[in-house]
Amino acid sequence: MNVAVVEELLGSRVVQQRRATGGYTPAERWVCELADGRSVFVKAAVNDLTTGWLRKEYRMYSELGAATFMAELLGWADEDGLPILVLEDLSGCAWPPPWSEGRIGAALAGLERIAATPPPRWLAPSSEAAWIADGWARVAADPAPLLGTTAVSSAWLEGALPALLAVSGPHVIAGDQLCHFDVRSDNMCFRADGSAVLVDWNLAEVGNARLDLAFWLPSLALEGGPPPEEILPNAPGEAAVVAGFFASRCGLPRIPDAPGVRDFQRRQLSQALPWACRALGLPEP
Repeated sequence: MNVAVVEELLGSRVVQQRRATGGYTPAERWVCELADGRSVFVKAAVNDLTTGWLRKEYRMYSELGAATFMAELLGWADEDGLPILVLEDLSGCAWPPPWSEGRIGAALAGLERIAATPPPRWLAPSSEAAWIADGWARVAADPAPLLGTTAVSSAWLEGALPALLAVSGPHVIAGDQLCHFDVRSDNMCFRADGSAVLVDWNLAEVGNARLDLAFWLPSLALEGGPPPEEILPNAPGEAAVVAGFFASRCGLPRIPDAPGVRDFQRRQLSQALPWACRALGLPEP
């Protein structure tokens, strides 16, 4: 992190800094204490991939930053090819787990506010976000990575794949609503007033907002929350898309810059796949 750039952006000296925990990308994350008493969160790109993601995040914050479900944008620098984003420090907020009925309700209200917010006109439509919905097609093309996890057997996959393919696909993600598309418990916190805030907006697109809810539910269930269908019933397409997303990725090689991703995806699949099976009336693997 370029401390001098942060100090120039904020007009105050950095007196203390510490690496922030969390995140599955190699972007640098810091919490900086300033001489004027403020505390800020700094996210800095380290390569081409994180540069692209950070630039998209900045556009989201600069256009929608006044929304209650986003952190406040405090600064931005993009002069040396590795941009720096400075945001409100949310480390003092409540980060789940644990979950309660009140927090689940606040999260649902936050997702409703996101879905009701007009998306930026430049944001990509769901037709350009096929990567979200093509999971079972990927598995059909190459089942070896999934089978290598032992999460399913080849016999189960052969029997279940036609039904999973039939209800998933691009039509499930189609829509005109603002979508975060990376809703997980570790991307959500709660302010003192109980309102939910989502972070990491680099995957946002325009599409079916029910998928934001659907992608959150497996991590909620992992952390002691209710089964997904208690919150999102009658959703075979959404359940199949979410399960396919994790099924097609959890068995791929470990990502050197994000070593925890595959294990987390396997844990997500442990909740998402049974949900999809229950929604479609399929036997669980």
